[in-house]
Amino acid sequence: METENLTIQKSLAIQAPKEKVWDVLLQDRYTRLWYTAFCEGIYVETTWAEGSKALFLDPSNNGMLSTVVTHKPQEELTLLYEGLIANGREDLESEEAQAMKGGREGYYLTPTHSGTQLSIEADLSPAYFEEMSAMWDKALLKIKELAEAS
Repeated sequence: METENLTIQKSLAIQAPKEKVWDVLLQDRYTRLWYTAFCEGIYVETTWAEGSKALFLDPSNNGMLSTVVTHKPQEELTLLYEGLIANGREDLESEEAQAMKGGREGYYLTPTHSGTQLSIEADLSPAYFEEMSAMWDKALLKIKELAEAS
């Protein structure tokens, strides 16, 4: 039985220029800090170029495999979920991997008079909706804190 994904949609005003918010979203020195809202020690291996893979990995070499669909610097970044990483190997076939496949995650930056409006969208299984929604709240607050710090 296939269930329809739900979409988390959140938005936050950040008192920092879009260039700084973009850096916090993509630079390793920042992502390692705000990704902890999802999992301690998580990081990403990617070039962020359109069409490239993005491997979100935990210290055990497990995680999620995505493809960068859109990369418009300081404006929009979208990812397509492709599957999982299990012990460092791509898993596109397991039931868990299939459940993730086709989900999207998007980051959208809009300049405002006082900084930047950051909006996110993330598709996921209904089973994880509440838990991930709470994690996104924490992640967005950390992104705001990091972007406004300098």
